[in-house]
Amino acid sequence: MVDNSHILPLNAGVALDELAANAVAIGLPMNTTFRNTTLREVMLIKGPAGWAEFSPFPEYGPQESARWLSATIEAGWHGWPEPRRNVVPVNATVPAVPVDDVAAVLAKFGPVPAVKVKVAEDDLTTDIARVQRVHELLPDADIRIDANTGYTHEQAFKVITALPFLRYAEQPVPGIAPLARLRAALRAAGSNVLIAADEAVRKETDPLAVAQAEAADLIVVKVQPLGGVRRALSIVKQAGLDAVVSSALDSSVGIAAGVALAAALPRLEHACGLATAALFATEPATPALPTHGMLTPGPAPVPDPEVLEQLKLPADRQRWWHKRLAMAHGVLMQNA
Repeated sequence: MVDNSHILPLNAGVALDELAANAVAIGLPMNTTFRNTTLREVMLIKGPAGWAEFSPFPEYGPQESARWLSATIEAGWHGWPEPRRNVVPVNATVPAVPVDDVAAVLAKFGPVPAVKVKVAEDDLTTDIARVQRVHELLPDADIRIDANTGYTHEQAFKVITALPFLRYAEQPVPGIAPLARLRAALRAAGSNVLIAADEAVRKETDPLAVAQAEAADLIVVKVQPLGGVRRALSIVKQAGLDAVVSSALDSSVGIAAGVALAAALPRLEHACGLATAALFATEPATPALPTHGMLTPGPAPVPDPEVLEQLKLPADRQRWWHKRLAMAHGVLMQNA
C-alpha cells in the first residue's frame, strides 16, 4: 500500500464552510463530444494560496470524490512542491471523432511532440483508421492510444499489432491481471509498443499493484484522482515506473496542478496529456494552451469574474455540486 502518512495532515483544518463559501460550479462548453459530454461541469474554489478545482466526474461517489477534494485543498491552501524543470512537453488529444475530422482537431493544438488518440468507442476498423490518419498528418510525433479499458484482450491485441508505430497503449483492457496478460502476449509476438496503466492505478485500492504484477511499462498519473501533487509524486516514487501526467478533463485551473506535478517529477520521459484546454470552447481563466508543444509551471490562473458569472450553473446544479463537496469533505475528515 502507498505510504501517505506525510501527506494526510494537508487535509486537516479546512472547514466545509470555508470551502463552500468560496466555491462556484460552472459549465464549460466543449468543442466536441468527449467522455460522452459536450458540457464539462467543474467546481472552482478560491483558497488562501490561490484558485483550485474540484471536479470529480458525475458518476463518482463520495469515497472516490474525496481524493479529488484532497487535491483541491492542497492547491488552494498549501500550494505545490518546487519544480525541477521550467517547461513541460504536452501531447495533443484527439477524441473518437470521424477520420475526416482529425485534421481540424489537431489544428487547435498547434505544434506538439506527441498525440493521444481516443479509441474503443467505435469499431476496430475506424479506430485503426483514426490513428493512421494522425500518423499521416504528424509522422514525426509520438503517438499513443487510450482505450479507457474499452477493449477485450483480442481487440486490443489486434489494434496494437496493426499500429506498430505506437509509442504506447494506455489502459487498453480493464484490470491489472488482463493488462499483464496483454503485455506478455505483445512481447511474445515481437511488439515493442509499451503498455501504460491509468484506471489500474487510480481506481485500485493499492495503486502500486500494477508495478508488482509487471502489468505495465509506465503509469499515467492524474492529480485530482490521486489526491494531489504530493500524493502522486509518492505513488510514482514507490511504483518505480516512468510516469506521464494527464488531465482528468480539468479546466485550466486544474491543469496548473498537473503541470506542477509534471514539473516536479524526478524523470519525465514522455509528453504529458495536459493540453486539453483546446477541447473547451471557453473558460473563465486564461486557457492553458501550449507554446511550441510546451506548458510552463506556475500558479493557477485567476478566473475573470464576469466570465465566471456567465458560466455559472443554475441553482439546482449549484446545490448538487455543494452536496458532493460536503459528502467528499465528510469522507476526508473521517480519514484525516
